[in-house]
Amino acid sequence: MTFTSPSKPRLVELIKELAVVHGRVTLSSGIEADYYVDLRRATLHNEAAPLIGQVMLDLLDQNGITDFDAIGGLTMGADPVATAVLHQANARGRNIDAFVVRKQAKAHGMGRQVEGPDVSGRKVVVVEDTSTTGGSPLTACKALEEAGAIIVAVATVVDRDTGAQKVIEDAGYKYLTAVTLDDLGLR
Repeated sequence: MTFTSPSKPRLVELIKELAVVHGRVTLSSGIEADYYVDLRRATLHNEAAPLIGQVMLDLLDQNGITDFDAIGGLTMGADPVATAVLHQANARGRNIDAFVVRKQAKAHGMGRQVEGPDVSGRKVVVVEDTSTTGGSPLTACKALEEAGAIIVAVATVVDRDTGAQKVIEDAGYKYLTAVTLDDLGLR
C-alpha cells in the first residue's frame, strides 16, 4: 500500500530543504554515505515539526495502528517526533502520551530508563527520526518490554533503506516508514 497524507508533500519539501546534506559522511553505524539526513533540522523546525506529527499519525492510522496509548523512542532523535505526534493527536481529540527512552537507566533518582508516564501494561509505538541499522529502535524496544510495555509498531520518519526494516521485522516488530529515499530524490 502506498502511504499518502495531505501533509506529506510539504514535509518532503522541508526535509529536502532543511535536512538533506550532500557530501561524504560516516554515519553512526559506521556506514559511509554520499549524503546525510540531519532530521533534527526538521523535527525541531517550527513548520516541519507539526507536519511530522500529522504525517506520522496518518501513517499509523492508514496501517491500522490506532489502538495505542503512548509513543516515543531512544533519546534524542525520537524525542521531537514523539512530542509532535502527542500534540497533533491532541489536536485531533486523541489522548496519546509521549515517553523518552534513555540509552541506560539513570544511576540516581528513580533509576528509570523509560521516562514520562508509566508504560507498564500500555500499548506503545516506538518512533525514530531516521533509520539506518535499526539499532536505536531495538534498544528502545528492549527497555520498553523490560518496563512492561506492549509494542504495537516501530515507525520512522525517514528510512535510509540500509537494512533497518529487515532487522526490526526479524525481531518481530511491525515496521513503518513515512518518507523514503525515493520521496527525497536520493535514489
